[in-house]
Amino acid sequence: MTAAPIDWINPPGRRWTYEQVKDLDLPFEFELVDGEIVPRGMTGYWHNTVRDELYSELREARRTPFKAATEQCILIDEYNPPKPDVVVFDATGLDAFEMECVPVASVALAVEVVSPGSRSDDRFRKPGLYAEAGVPYFWRVERGDSGLPEVFEFWLDRDTGVYAPAPEGGHHVGLLKTELPFPLEINLSRLVEF
Repeated sequence: MTAAPIDWINPPGRRWTYEQVKDLDLPFEFELVDGEIVPRGMTGYWHNTVRDELYSELREARRTPFKAATEQCILIDEYNPPKPDVVVFDATGLDAFEMECVPVASVALAVEVVSPGSRSDDRFRKPGLYAEAGVPYFWRVERGDSGLPEVFEFWLDRDTGVYAPAPEGGHHVGLLKTELPFPLEINLSRLVEF
């Protein structure tokens, strides 16, 4: 006997919630966006390598109480649990054995590596969600003309509630050097070395 197919187009109420979708077994990767199940585009080798190497660099450089993770959902509200490519969060008081999503109040940095199938989400929708929820730092990583990653570093302007370029050189080419959320220096060309 096979299970009945899931009617993912029509939620049981007006919108899906995180609790309703977290255990769904759909034949594709998806995100919940404003209560709608949205299939995620495939990512390529460049995207995945840059994501994984940035995660490694952040994990190595982090200071207590920070932790880093990849593809970990942030519970902004019951209808929007986006999964940044990399997230850095304050682990104080969090139970790693019970936590499903990182509480948005604990998030220090969200990182999106832009890929062809999710350009508008990575550049506009997700940063807007993160800013509105009060995430203090955001990095957008783009593939530069040379094929190497370039990092655009943004800080939340608390007065306006939107991201602004970091005051000290928010566009990083070749070398990413920042002090927030903790001191960090990354040779960006090494992220894609073979």
